[in-house]
Amino acid sequence: MPRLAITLGDPRGIGPEIVARALQDARVVSTGATWIVIGPTGTGIAVDDVIGDWQPTGQMTDDAARAGRLAGLAVERAARMALAHEVDGIVTAPLDKAALYAGGYDFPGHTEMLAAIAGVQTTMMLASDKLRVVLATTHLALRDVPAAVTREAIVQAAHATRAGLRQGFGIAEPRIALCAINPHAGDGGRFGDEDERILAPAAREADIAGPFPADTVFVRAMRGEFDAVIAPYHDVGMTAIKVASFGSAVNVTLGLPFPRTSPDHGTAMDIAGKGLASAESLVAAMELAVRLVHALAAEPLSERPKVR
Repeated sequence: MPRLAITLGDPRGIGPEIVARALQDARVVSTGATWIVIGPTGTGIAVDDVIGDWQPTGQMTDDAARAGRLAGLAVERAARMALAHEVDGIVTAPLDKAALYAGGYDFPGHTEMLAAIAGVQTTMMLASDKLRVVLATTHLALRDVPAAVTREAIVQAAHATRAGLRQGFGIAEPRIALCAINPHAGDGGRFGDEDERILAPAAREADIAGPFPADTVFVRAMRGEFDAVIAPYHDVGMTAIKVASFGSAVNVTLGLPFPRTSPDHGTAMDIAGKGLASAESLVAAMELAVRLVHALAAEPLSERPKVR
């Protein structure tokens, strides 16, 4: 049976309580997987692999740094276990990016941190039963996006998406579309030439469709025309998937040598400890992680991402 690690995320947020709830959920139990909980003590949930003790002091700055450090250590521990084949995959509860940085981890989020630990190039996918969105660029200021949306970024995202859909989702011939970066795909250059100059040649090279305007391409995918849409920047893709499937979408990191999933929401510190947090997205992430473990087990070793 699969053996997976699950991290508690930022101890100030809803991570610990939704992990506790999800572990008791009948859908998760029915997977037959063994779950190794990684995180600090002091959060109200039993921990299998302790990486410290959470004792808030009431000092906002100090507690944020401490929480970020503990969250980062848990992710690091889970990834190392997966690379050492001590677990078959990992699921991560939400962390706070500012706290992660304050805790000594200079990464914009899980995706970049896991890429650095594994020594591979990764791509972020958000998946639900309605839509799959892949991000060609992730956590960047909007002013930095045009320079980052390169031919290489689009082609790499297309290759990662095609491999991920084949290996993890059983789609032999994935239909992939590229979302434009400008309104109306630039409208012949009136609203920017990036779509004609960069995205269109990259789409042809990668053998994907597009670029298509953002206001139609996600609708077309939801109607079954495409298996996934590559978004050129974070918010256009994240807005589409969250409008379509908020609370049930799953974040999947493509390109790792092991499955990694997480829920599609953040730490929600404003409702932590109030019994209001939903575990639905985490349950979906845990179920998908188990399915990906089974799918990866059927793949030849030569087809898996190589760790540097």
